[in-house]
Amino acid sequence: MSATVVGLAVFAAILHASWNAFLRTGADRLWTVTVMSFSSTLVAIPFALFHALPAAAAWPYVVLSACLQVGYSVFLVAAYRYGELGQVYPIVRGSVPLLVALGGFFLAGQQLTMPEIVGVALVAGGIMGLSLGRGRASTTSILYALAAGAIIAAYATVDAIGVRAAQDSSAYTAWVLVLYGALLPATFIAMRGRLAVDLSAPETWKALGGGLFALMAYGVVVAAFALGPAGPITAIRETSVVFAAFIGRLFLGELLTPRRVGACAIVALGAICLGYRP
Repeated sequence: MSATVVGLAVFAAILHASWNAFLRTGADRLWTVTVMSFSSTLVAIPFALFHALPAAAAWPYVVLSACLQVGYSVFLVAAYRYGELGQVYPIVRGSVPLLVALGGFFLAGQQLTMPEIVGVALVAGGIMGLSLGRGRASTTSILYALAAGAIIAAYATVDAIGVRAAQDSSAYTAWVLVLYGALLPATFIAMRGRLAVDLSAPETWKALGGGLFALMAYGVVVAAFALGPAGPITAIRETSVVFAAFIGRLFLGELLTPRRVGACAIVALGAICLGYRP
């Protein structure tokens, strides 16, 4: 694997942790994530208009994926209300492959390989490390973070089926983002009564910048996948949980102890064991 591919994977990891930092610093995080969605919607609309529509069989998956992503945004916001970036982010990221592996074992009877067993133990141990001792994550933030991770696992499964049904991955992705960009503001209005966006306010541009970081993170990892093997790239990207801990310390003033860094590293290693495919 070339240095370029490794660099792209690491850059994607930093960008992904960074857009979560944008969200964590928002004064009203539900408003922030809603405005962040405008960036992806603006980019997605031309793709939706100039591509053929997804096949009819894909539309239930388009709608379900968009709804699940709205749910993910709401639960992520709730998790950051009660926990710090360096606590919540590793739990969300680490719980996705953990829940997928455990779901396959308990619901589908799939046997876990030795790396997967090790990965389950490491992620579970890392999450416990973040939830115990001085500076631990609150139980509420852990529950919301685990719920957000479960929703990610759900919409990833839906997308895997929906993309095949759509027969055009670009059109499918564009329409999911467009629908998400309509449903999230509608959800905000239903919860708050009104959505006000002042284009002259620095908070608005910070949120839009966070949305661009999220888009860049997606685009960079897609570029890496085009140039190198998916397994190692996915593994490198999981280092984002360690970057989140340092970003939280440097830019958000969060507590950074050797125990928290170690717990984040353990979660990352466990996620690598669970997600790596040679």
